[in-house]
Amino acid sequence: MPRVLLIEDDPAVRRGVVLGLSRNGHETEAVGTGEDGLEALVAIKPDLVLLDLMLPGMSGLEVCRRIRETSRVPIVILSARGDDIDVVIGLEAGADDYVVKPAGAAVIEARMRAVLRRVAPAQADTDTGAGPTRVGDLEIDRDALIVRKHGEELSLAPSELKLLLFLSAAPERTFSRQQLLEDIWEHSYYGDARLVDACVMRLRAKIEEDPRRPVYVQTVRGFGYRFGPLPA
Repeated sequence: MPRVLLIEDDPAVRRGVVLGLSRNGHETEAVGTGEDGLEALVAIKPDLVLLDLMLPGMSGLEVCRRIRETSRVPIVILSARGDDIDVVIGLEAGADDYVVKPAGAAVIEARMRAVLRRVAPAQADTDTGAGPTRVGDLEIDRDALIVRKHGEELSLAPSELKLLLFLSAAPERTFSRQQLLEDIWEHSYYGDARLVDACVMRLRAKIEEDPRRPVYVQTVRGFGYRFGPLPA
C-alpha cells in the first residue's frame, strides 16, 4: 500500500481520513500545517500527498508550489468548494487532481488509486524496448519514463508525464478534453475539463520554447489537443 501524507487543518477531517485509509491498509501520516507538511515530506518520503488548501500560516497553494520545486510526488487537493478558483490555481501550481470535501474515504481512495495508476500503465502500454524516441528537441524514453529537453531531464508531475506519453503515442491525432479526462484522469464529469487545461498549461511551460506558440502540444480550436505536427 502507498504511504500517504495528509496535510489538513481540520482535526476532525484528519482523524476521519486517517481512520478510513488505515482501515484499507494505508500508512498515513497526518499534519496540520504546511510547514509541518514540508518537513514530513522529507522525513517519510510519501507516495502521495493529500493537501488541504485552507491551511494556517503557509497556504496550501504555496505548499503545492514548494513540493513541485523538488518532487514529482502525486498531489491531490482537498477543497471545500468544487468551483473554488483556488482549485484551478492549485492545479496550475502542480496538483494532479482534487477532491471536494466532505468526502468519504472510499472517494478519496478512488482518486488516489487513479493518480497512482497514471504512470505505471503508461510504461506497460508503451514499453516497446525500442529505446528513447527523439521528437524535435525532446527525447522521450517510454521504458524509463524520462523526458529530456536539450539533453537535460525534465521534472514532470505524474499527470504531465502521462499526458505527454499519451499524446505523443498518436502524433497528429486530435483528442477532445473529454477523451483525455477519461483516459488520463479517469473522470467522466465534463466540468473537470479544467484538469486537462491546467495540465496542458504546465506541460507546455516545461517542454515548449514558447508556451504561447506551442509546437508539441497544440490546441485544435473547438476540438481539443494533439501532439504535433512539428514545423519542417
